[in-house]
Amino acid sequence: MSEPLRRTTVDGVADLLRGRIHRGELGCGDRLPAERDLAAQLGVGRITVRGALALLQNEGYLEVRRGAAGGNFVTQLRRPYQRWLRRMRRDLAGLDDLIEFRLAVERRAVRLAAQRATAADLQAMAAAIQRLDVAADAEQFRLADSAFHDAVARAAGSPRIQAAIQQARGELFAPTDQLRYDTHIDTSRTQHLAIYDAIRSGDGAAAADAVEAHLQSTRAELVQLLEHTRR
Repeated sequence: MSEPLRRTTVDGVADLLRGRIHRGELGCGDRLPAERDLAAQLGVGRITVRGALALLQNEGYLEVRRGAAGGNFVTQLRRPYQRWLRRMRRDLAGLDDLIEFRLAVERRAVRLAAQRATAADLQAMAAAIQRLDVAADAEQFRLADSAFHDAVARAAGSPRIQAAIQQARGELFAPTDQLRYDTHIDTSRTQHLAIYDAIRSGDGAAAADAVEAHLQSTRAELVQLLEHTRR
């Protein structure tokens, strides 16, 4: 959990954890670290962490399980997912604005990655693509997808750009459970591979075009999802 924490308030910690859940870095059934460990990782007090966890419990992101193997666990996310869908239906312009922001940041990020990516960066991207090939369910897909985008963001060599990409991706709720899984995973793999190949070859322009195609495809899938769930 290396994402920088910009705010030390309860809302700031909740936003950070909520974003990780939205991106799929924390999946249904995952157990969060103990309060003490999470506070140490984030550099905040336990009272702040406790307040953030309580907020996420109220929103339906987390549930508390008692006993020796208890703790805070990510739920099936039905309530927050339905709430997110309702908000997106009301604010399609906001979705477009978020995609435009991601395009602006990620087109620049992949251009920098094409110049700066190390062998380790390329290996991380390739490994994430390979994980898509063996993803057995939507949870594994989300982890592989998140790993790829994180590797690209790191390869840009700018912590601010990396943080901006993480935050923007955290505003979208990974919708793969609601889409045709086989089609979605094949499309994502092809698009990730195009981005990777362009970065590996040092072709920043091609990488920028590939990431734009990927994000436009993401927008189209989300709009289709919103229309389908409206019925």
